Amino acid sequence: MQNKKIIFQDLGLIDYKVCWDYQEKLFNEIIQQKISNRYLPEEKQIPTNNFLLFVEHPHVYTLGKSGDESNLLLNEKQLEEKKSSFYKINRGGDITYHGPGQIVAYPIIDLDNFFTDIHKYLRLLEETIIITLKEYGIEGYRSKGETGVWLEPENKLRARKICAMGVRCSRWVTMHGWGFNVNADLNYFNNIIPCGINDKTVTSLNKELGQEINIPEIKEKLIINFAKLFEAEII
Repeated sequence: MQNKKIIFQDLGLIDYKVCWDYQEKLFNEIIQQKISNRYLPEEKQIPTNNFLLFVEHPHVYTLGKSGDESNLLLNEKQLEEKKSSFYKINRGGDITYHGPGQIVAYPIIDLDNFFTDIHKYLRLLEETIIITLKEYGIEGYRSKGETGVWLEPENKLRARKICAMGVRCSRWVTMHGWGFNVNADLNYFNNIIPCGINDKTVTSLNKELGQEINIPEIKEKLIINFAKLFEAEII
């Protein structure tokens, strides 16, 4: 009994902690439904929901559970001066930045509805960004051993990350996701060692193209490409 419909919600500019709490709520509801279904005959089981959230956050730095806090180069006072916040969170990966002009996606989906393969899941998230970049004439790539989407990863002098990724998965239910730099202020990345990688830089789509990007337009492309790759219906 697979539910391949994904409920899309664009939450706009939203505080990181408020959105994190909302993610946790949806995540826990799906898990509880899965647990309840185990004790019901198949004809009485209720399909689990899937969600795709798009947001932007006020300036915030987040550190994954395996991350190193020394990769944040600001103290508490400096964070306040830059009107930024900092959270240690329960996703994989190290430190990253979220802020206005960055499209953050949080797929909260039950992979039992699609496929139970976390590596395939991460590769499809990357592929969503890669094929969207191609529509803007930009070639995005994976970098061996490094999750996310990169430009020129094989060129040590020019390798730069355009989209960071970090997820959590429990009982095949996912949360957290990607931070795609579209019209982002890249200066905020100077305050961290992004993803704990100190020999590569970051970039954004507007920097690469030399012009501001239409946000509603690129969101529509991301939704279409995500749906195709996951063979899902976005509702």
